[in-house]
Amino acid sequence: MSKHRFERLHHGEVILDLCYACQGIWFDDFESVQITPGGIIELFKLLNEHRDDLRQPLRDPLHCPRCREKLLHGIDHAKHGGQFNYHRCLQKHGRFTTFGQFMIEKGFVRQLAPAEITTLAARVGTIRCNGCGAPVDIRHNHACTHCRAPIAILDADAVEQALARYQHAEIKRTTINVDALGDAIVTREREKSRRNREQLRGRIEDIEVGDLLLSGIELIWNLVVRH
Repeated sequence: MSKHRFERLHHGEVILDLCYACQGIWFDDFESVQITPGGIIELFKLLNEHRDDLRQPLRDPLHCPRCREKLLHGIDHAKHGGQFNYHRCLQKHGRFTTFGQFMIEKGFVRQLAPAEITTLAARVGTIRCNGCGAPVDIRHNHACTHCRAPIAILDADAVEQALARYQHAEIKRTTINVDALGDAIVTREREKSRRNREQLRGRIEDIEVGDLLLSGIELIWNLVVRH
């Protein structure tokens, strides 16, 4: 696997392990949801550049690259519709997913309806599973019999919508919201003034009566200078 760096949502970076031979990605912990929208676009472009690379079938069973234990197969629902499958480590070291399943998870790929699969089957017959690379006879099966991945295609409309969605999210993430920033500054300054008043009130209570005026002026001036 080769390592690639992508920007993390809050700070730092996410380092992903990619294998172009098996078209797989290894995510440590929750890295798949920690990549910025811009990073997802970069990753999609990288996967697209290697879509025609010679592909090897996945080993069965798959093992965790950290602890070498057998990975457990799982299925989850994608946020933008459909299901995707992956293999996770029971010791919570991470998970392995294929390029195709990652693109389903992020909304770049559309799953085919039964009627569409029937129409495609009349022309093609057998396709390669985008989950594990195994052959699937779609004339008889609407999902991979090996890894149970549904039949999906890289739909132009789905790609365009997903790219627009992530580009909008990246612009929103990296653009300063002047109104929100102004509200935050005002709120902070009000809280600071409140603490200063309480501090001043507490100090005045400790001042002797004869020095009230002069000492009070000095306290206020010190607060103003610090403010």
